[in-house]
Amino acid sequence: MHISRGLLAAIVADARADPLHERCGLLLGGAGWIINFAPAANVHAERMRHFELDPAVLIAAERAARAGGPMVLGHYHSHPAGPALPSLADAAAARPDGRFWLVINALEATLWQSVEGGALHGRFARVALATHDAPP
Repeated sequence: MHISRGLLAAIVADARADPLHERCGLLLGGAGWIINFAPAANVHAERMRHFELDPAVLIAAERAARAGGPMVLGHYHSHPAGPALPSLADAAAARPDGRFWLVINALEATLWQSVEGGALHGRFARVALATHDAPP
């Protein structure tokens, strides 16, 4: 998967904006590129350790994709006090649908794909994230 350095920096900045709560949003793009993102409110009752995307943001992004906009490739979320890898709770919530999960902590961002039988928790496969000076 590919992303511009500037876009990755913007996503990471959003994810780290609240050091006490998990933040989240959508990854948008196509053809192997993340070209934009859509921040979303975390509507989970326990935002310190869990996330749930605001469904209105997801619905709007899916509608825009059907109308010819960028596809929803997956989402990002932060782990303010944990490692930059999907947790067991993430694995329990993930469907093996091939969507991408960008997990961000205070030090790094890692990309994962939700798949059946993945190496991490039986649900996630690590994906290389190539950064570039500009999008395609």
